[in-house]
Amino acid sequence: MLRRFLRNLHSAPLALQLRRFVVVGAVTAGIQMVLLWLFVDVSGLYYLLGAVISIEITIVLSYVLNNAWTFQATPNTGMNYLYGLLRTNVVRGTAIPIQIVVLYALVEWLSLFYLLANAVAIVISGVYRYVLDAKWTWGQ
Repeated sequence: MLRRFLRNLHSAPLALQLRRFVVVGAVTAGIQMVLLWLFVDVSGLYYLLGAVISIEITIVLSYVLNNAWTFQATPNTGMNYLYGLLRTNVVRGTAIPIQIVVLYALVEWLSLFYLLANAVAIVISGVYRYVLDAKWTWGQ
């Protein structure tokens, strides 16, 4: 699956779109990591609560960026923009438990630093999010 994903980044019909999705994901993942650090180390929140809040903030940011750039050929506009935001929240909302479980398992069972564990969890849930967002949120 990983090999196919990497091959698709280069030569699949939707390669440009997939690369843009990865770039947006990388940018928002970086923002999510900074937010998580701020919530946990600066504000003192429990790391799982901080993760949920930072994930939701980046869900909205990711939708705005993906709609404007990644899926610019079929953007959601008007009322569809709001419906798309709702759909991406459902898609990405269903990915939150995946990310939180992976984060928890890596921190509590393998004693990984929470930011490193979060980065791994983002990658693992990223493929799931792309497939569902492309199919349902932007109807491709």
